[in-house]
Amino acid sequence: MATRLNPYLSFRDNARDAITFYESVFGGELTISTFGDYQASQDPAEADKVMHAMLVSGNGLVLMASDTPNGMPYNPGDNISVSLSGESSDEAELRGYWEKLSDGGTVAMPLEPAPWGDTFGMCTDKFGIAWLVNIAGAQQSGE
Repeated sequence: MATRLNPYLSFRDNARDAITFYESVFGGELTISTFGDYQASQDPAEADKVMHAMLVSGNGLVLMASDTPNGMPYNPGDNISVSLSGESSDEAELRGYWEKLSDGGTVAMPLEPAPWGDTFGMCTDKFGIAWLVNIAGAQQSGE
């Protein structure tokens, strides 16, 4: 699989409503994971918030979305970033992008193992653009 580049939309607490609306617009397959699915929030009230949603349309459009935890800043108008993602076989390429994008910028979350089994990082480049990099974990046999 090749590296994918796509928009990533952030919401305070209505990502599920937004991404299901976009599913009605574009069609496709929608997957949603909550913070509770991965015990990724210390606040039990956030368990049903969307940690990650991905809509893949039949014609190849990809849109991702998530809710913003209460402990993180949320500024409407600044709530879009760019996602780079790929398989473990793309790791060298994705790490190279990460190093260049984060150089001179601000790292919000280092590129390191994440609770869902992938390697993930968040940074803002020196021009103020937010980037998310996700390297899929090695697939286990039988999957």
